[in-house]
Amino acid sequence: MSDTTPYVLERTFDAPPALVWEAWTNEKYQSRWYGPGVDTIVHKNDPRPGGEWLVEMKGDGWSGYQRADYVEVTPVSRLVFLQSMTDADWNVTTNPKMPDWPRVMHTDVSFTAAGEGKTDLRLVWTPHEATEAEKAFFAASLEGLGRGWGMGMDILDELLTELQA
Repeated sequence: MSDTTPYVLERTFDAPPALVWEAWTNEKYQSRWYGPGVDTIVHKNDPRPGGEWLVEMKGDGWSGYQRADYVEVTPVSRLVFLQSMTDADWNVTTNPKMPDWPRVMHTDVSFTAAGEGKTDLRLVWTPHEATEAEKAFFAASLEGLGRGWGMGMDILDELLTELQA
Protein backbone atom coordinates (compact mmCIF):
# COMPACT_ATOMS: atom_id res chain seq x y z
CA MET A 1 0.00 0.00 0.00
CA SER A 2 1.27 3.47 0.73
CA ASP A 3 2.21 5.90 3.46
CA THR A 4 0.22 8.56 1.58
CA THR A 5 -3.15 9.75 2.88
CA PRO A 6 -5.78 7.88 0.83
CA TYR A 7 -8.69 9.41 -1.02
CA VAL A 8 -11.88 8.22 0.66
CA LEU A 9 -15.33 8.52 -0.88
CA GLU A 10 -18.38 7.61 1.18
CA ARG A 11 -21.88 7.66 -0.22
CA THR A 12 -25.24 6.23 0.81
CA PHE A 13 -27.53 5.04 -1.97
CA ASP A 14 -31.29 4.43 -1.77
CA ALA A 15 -30.85 0.93 -3.16
CA PRO A 16 -30.07 -2.48 -1.65
CA PRO A 17 -26.45 -3.73 -1.74
CA ALA A 18 -27.19 -6.34 -4.43
CA LEU A 19 -28.41 -3.66 -6.83
CA VAL A 20 -25.54 -1.27 -6.11
CA TRP A 21 -23.13 -4.19 -6.63
CA GLU A 22 -24.83 -5.04 -9.94
CA ALA A 23 -24.58 -1.44 -11.15
CA TRP A 24 -20.92 -1.32 -10.11
CA THR A 25 -19.86 -4.66 -11.65
CA ASN A 26 -22.11 -5.13 -14.70
CA GLU A 27 -20.59 -3.57 -17.82
CA LYS A 28 -23.93 -2.48 -19.25
CA TYR A 29 -24.27 -0.18 -16.22
CA GLN A 30 -20.57 0.69 -15.74
CA SER A 31 -20.46 2.43 -19.10
CA ARG A 32 -23.22 4.78 -17.91
CA TRP A 33 -21.66 6.06 -14.69
CA TYR A 34 -17.89 5.53 -15.05
CA GLY A 35 -16.09 8.39 -16.79
CA PRO A 36 -18.74 11.11 -16.64
CA GLY A 37 -18.77 13.40 -19.65
CA VAL A 38 -17.06 10.92 -21.99
CA ASP A 39 -18.11 7.86 -23.98
CA THR A 40 -17.09 4.86 -21.86
CA ILE A 41 -16.58 1.52 -23.60
CA VAL A 42 -16.01 -1.59 -21.51
CA HIS A 43 -13.86 -3.98 -23.57
CA LYS A 44 -13.62 -6.70 -20.93
CA ASN A 45 -15.13 -7.22 -17.50
CA ASP A 46 -14.30 -10.26 -15.40
CA PRO A 47 -14.93 -9.35 -11.73
CA ARG A 48 -13.24 -12.28 -9.98
CA PRO A 49 -9.84 -12.62 -8.32
CA GLY A 50 -7.31 -12.65 -11.17
CA GLY A 51 -9.86 -11.19 -13.59
CA GLU A 52 -9.52 -7.88 -15.34
CA TRP A 53 -11.58 -4.89 -16.39
CA LEU A 54 -10.51 -3.07 -19.55
CA VAL A 55 -12.14 0.27 -20.33
CA GLU A 56 -11.73 2.95 -22.97
CA MET A 57 -12.92 6.50 -22.45
CA LYS A 58 -13.41 8.53 -25.62
CA GLY A 59 -13.75 12.28 -25.99
CA ASP A 60 -13.44 14.72 -28.85
CA GLY A 61 -10.61 13.20 -30.89
CA TRP A 62 -8.96 11.26 -28.07
CA SER A 63 -9.13 7.95 -26.25
CA GLY A 64 -7.84 7.05 -22.80
CA TYR A 65 -7.44 3.49 -21.63
CA GLN A 66 -7.58 1.97 -18.14
CA ARG A 67 -7.38 -1.46 -16.65
CA ALA A 68 -8.24 -2.92 -13.30
CA ASP A 69 -6.79 -6.18 -12.10
CA TYR A 70 -9.12 -7.71 -9.51
CA VAL A 71 -7.38 -8.85 -6.33
CA GLU A 72 -10.36 -9.61 -4.09
CA VAL A 73 -14.00 -10.04 -5.02
CA THR A 74 -16.58 -10.80 -2.36
CA PRO A 75 -19.93 -10.59 -4.17
CA VAL A 76 -22.28 -7.92 -2.96
CA SER A 77 -19.86 -6.63 -0.30
CA ARG A 78 -16.31 -5.87 -1.48
CA LEU A 79 -14.10 -5.27 -4.52
CA VAL A 80 -10.34 -4.74 -4.36
CA PHE A 81 -8.42 -4.05 -7.53
CA LEU A 82 -5.27 -2.45 -8.91
CA GLN A 83 -6.22 0.29 -11.37
CA SER A 84 -3.91 1.77 -14.02
CA MET A 85 -3.76 3.93 -17.11
CA THR A 86 -2.72 1.88 -20.13
CA ASP A 87 -1.83 2.20 -23.77
CA ALA A 88 -4.21 0.90 -26.46
CA ASP A 89 -2.77 -2.62 -25.97
CA TRP A 90 -3.64 -2.56 -22.22
CA ASN A 91 -0.03 -2.24 -21.07
CA VAL A 92 0.33 -0.12 -17.91
CA THR A 93 1.77 3.30 -18.68
CA THR A 94 2.02 6.77 -17.22
CA ASN A 95 -0.88 9.14 -17.58
CA PRO A 96 -0.03 11.20 -20.69
CA LYS A 97 -1.73 14.30 -19.27
CA MET A 98 -0.26 13.88 -15.76
CA PRO A 99 3.08 12.02 -15.91
CA ASP A 100 3.54 12.11 -12.12
CA TRP A 101 0.12 10.58 -11.43
CA PRO A 102 0.65 7.14 -9.78
CA ARG A 103 0.95 4.39 -12.38
CA VAL A 104 -1.05 1.99 -10.21
CA MET A 105 -3.83 2.77 -7.74
CA HIS A 106 -5.04 0.35 -5.06
CA THR A 107 -8.83 0.60 -5.01
CA ASP A 108 -10.94 -0.90 -2.23
CA VAL A 109 -14.73 -0.58 -2.50
CA SER A 110 -17.14 -1.86 0.14
CA PHE A 111 -20.92 -2.14 -0.08
CA THR A 112 -22.69 -2.32 3.30
CA ALA A 113 -26.41 -2.60 4.04
CA ALA A 114 -27.54 0.61 5.73
CA GLY A 115 -31.07 0.07 6.87
CA GLU A 116 -34.12 -0.74 4.80
CA GLY A 117 -33.11 -0.81 1.13
CA LYS A 118 -30.03 1.41 1.49
CA THR A 119 -26.33 0.85 0.86
CA ASP A 120 -23.29 2.60 2.26
CA LEU A 121 -20.53 2.60 -0.34
CA ARG A 122 -16.97 3.33 0.76
CA LEU A 123 -14.16 3.69 -1.75
CA VAL A 124 -10.54 4.00 -0.61
CA TRP A 125 -8.04 4.95 -3.30
CA THR A 126 -4.31 4.78 -2.57
CA PRO A 127 -1.16 4.90 -4.72
CA HIS A 128 0.31 1.39 -5.04
CA GLU A 129 4.09 0.89 -5.08
CA ALA A 130 4.41 4.57 -5.99
CA THR A 131 7.51 6.70 -6.38
CA GLU A 132 8.00 9.70 -4.11
CA ALA A 133 7.03 11.98 -7.03
CA GLU A 134 3.82 9.99 -7.58
CA LYS A 135 2.95 10.09 -3.87
CA ALA A 136 3.53 13.86 -3.79
CA PHE A 137 1.41 14.42 -6.90
CA PHE A 138 -1.40 12.29 -5.48
CA ALA A 139 -1.27 14.13 -2.14
CA ALA A 140 -1.44 17.48 -3.96
CA SER A 141 -4.44 16.20 -5.98
CA LEU A 142 -6.50 14.89 -3.04
CA GLU A 143 -8.73 17.93 -2.75
CA GLY A 144 -9.85 17.75 -6.39
CA LEU A 145 -10.42 13.98 -6.66
CA GLY A 146 -13.97 14.18 -5.36
CA ARG A 147 -15.12 16.08 -8.44
CA GLY A 148 -14.79 13.23 -10.96
CA TRP A 149 -15.73 10.48 -8.52
CA GLY A 150 -18.62 12.62 -7.25
CA MET A 151 -19.99 13.17 -10.74
CA GLY A 152 -19.85 9.43 -11.38
CA MET A 153 -21.62 8.70 -8.09
CA ASP A 154 -24.36 11.23 -8.97
CA ILE A 155 -24.94 9.37 -12.24
CA LEU A 156 -24.87 6.04 -10.40
CA ASP A 157 -27.48 7.39 -7.97
CA GLU A 158 -29.73 8.35 -10.91
CA LEU A 159 -29.18 4.94 -12.52
CA LEU A 160 -30.13 3.13 -9.29
CA THR A 161 -33.32 5.19 -9.05
CA GLU A 162 -34.12 4.31 -12.66
CA LEU A 163 -33.47 0.59 -12.10
CA GLN A 164 -35.90 0.55 -9.17
CA ALA A 165 -38.71 2.42 -10.97
